[in-house]
Amino acid sequence: MAPQNDAGEDLAMRRRRLRYRAWHRGTKEMDLVLGPFADAHVEHYGAPELERLEALMDEEDTDLLKWVMGQEPAPPDADSDLLETIIAYRLKTA
Repeated sequence: MAPQNDAGEDLAMRRRRLRYRAWHRGTKEMDLVLGPFADAHVEHYGAPELERLEALMDEEDTDLLKWVMGQEPAPPDADSDLLETIIAYRLKTA
C-alpha cells in the first residue's frame, strides 16, 4: 500500500504551484496583478479558496485583465467575490 500524502503537504504544494502560476501567466500585466496577490493571500487559503483561485486562473489572461481593470464586466459565471478581492488588493497596493 502506497503512503498517502499528508493534507498539509498537498496544500503546500498547491500553494507553491499557484504562486508560480500567478507570476508566470504569459502576460506581464497579469503577472503584476496576480503575482503580488498570490504572494499576499495564498499562504492563508485553505482548499476551498485555492480551488476558487485555481478556477479563476484557468481563465484567459486577456479576459482576466479586462475584468480586473474594469474594462469589461465579468461574466455571470465568474467568481465575482474573488475578482472583487483581487481588484481591491490591486487598488490598495497601487
